[in-house]
Order: sequence, then C-alpha cells, then structure tokens
Amino acid sequence: MAKLYVFEGHSLLNFTLILVLLGFVNVIQSEVYEVTTEIFSVEGKVFPPDANVASNWQVSTRVLVNGGDFVGFLKEDGSFTINNVPSGSYVVEVANPNYAYEPVRVEINSKGKYRARKVNYIQTSQVLQVPYPLKMKPLNRFQYFQVREQWKLTEFVFSPMVLMMVLPLLLIMILPKMMNDPDARKEMEQFNNFKYDMPEVSEVLTSFFTGSEKQKPRAVKSNKKRQ
Repeated sequence: MAKLYVFEGHSLLNFTLILVLLGFVNVIQSEVYEVTTEIFSVEGKVFPPDANVASNWQVSTRVLVNGGDFVGFLKEDGSFTINNVPSGSYVVEVANPNYAYEPVRVEINSKGKYRARKVNYIQTSQVLQVPYPLKMKPLNRFQYFQVREQWKLTEFVFSPMVLMMVLPLLLIMILPKMMNDPDARKEMEQFNNFKYDMPEVSEVLTSFFTGSEKQKPRAVKSNKKRQ
C-alpha cells in the first residue's frame, strides 16, 4: 500500500509540473506574438451625400476592410476608427444602401507608416496617392430601377412610318400648285424637250478598239458627201 501511495504522489507531482510548463509556454508564445505582430488602426471620415440627407445616415453606413474582415461604424460627425488591424495591405470600402463611394487601398508597414492610394484593378502598378486619414466622398446615387421612357412628339414626327405617309401627301399637294405657275410649267416643258446627244453603242466600241486616229477620215468623208 505504501508503494501505491508513493506512485500516486509522483503522478500528481508530474501532472502539476506539466500544467506549469504548459502555462509558461503559453505566456511565452503570447509575448512573442505581441512582439512580432503589431496592431494598428485605420482612421478616416465619411462625408454625407448632400445637405438634404437624413440625419441618421450614419446608422445605415459601414466601413468595410477587405470585404468585411474588419468593420467600422461611423460617429455623429462621420469619422471612424477601426482598431486591431495588423500590418499589411487592405481595401477600405464604404457600404451605404443609397450612395456609392470610391474604395481606397491602405498599406501599413511593420514600422507603422501609412500610405493610401486609389484602387486600380486594371493597372495595379499605377499609384495615385490620397491623403491619410481617409476622406471618403460619395460618387453617385444607386439606381435600382430603370427610368421609364417618356413619349416625345419629335420621335413620333421623325419616325420612318410617319415620313413615308407625310411626304407623298406633301408632293400631291405641292405639285398641282407648281403646274399652275407659268414659270414652273415652262421649266418643266424645257426639261422634257431637252434631249441628250448620246453616242451610239457601235461608235463607242469602234472608237475604243480602233483608236481616235481612224475616226478622222470618216468625219472627212461625211463632210464631202454633204458638199
């Protein structure tokens, strides 16, 4: 029985030593983690869309870091502070149901230096810096519904179907008046009596194949016959 008690005492002592060692290791790991990973904060201000916006627009607005890894809430003046952010590169966006804001990329190095620039998904190497702390301004208002097209008189008048119907009517109404005018009638008669001196097809072909030099004697013979 004595040996059994001694064994139980050693096992209890070993168990307590293991617990102490585990606690000591956890303390060391936490201290190393705090030394290696420093914590920072992202600060800025969100401006309201316009002067007529509702007074509680801050309630429906959130500031998202990397799509929601870190979330910030607005104060009454529109400012925000997102804490416990480690060093790295983050995309800061403003989520509002009615207005769109331009996202900004914030880069924090291990020494605590900040650099903010515009987000460019097409030309990622292009750097356009913006001031820090951030100043988020609205771009435009969301349009969830398409505006219904309105009826316009000009579109109806200049439509092809209306033009095809109106132009013949105008010609029918204007042509009789033009025929009653003596000057217009004379011009029409002269145009009808005008004859174009079109050469014959055979003459054109012979002149093309034979050349212009062989046409001169024919012209001379014709003149002699007339004499």
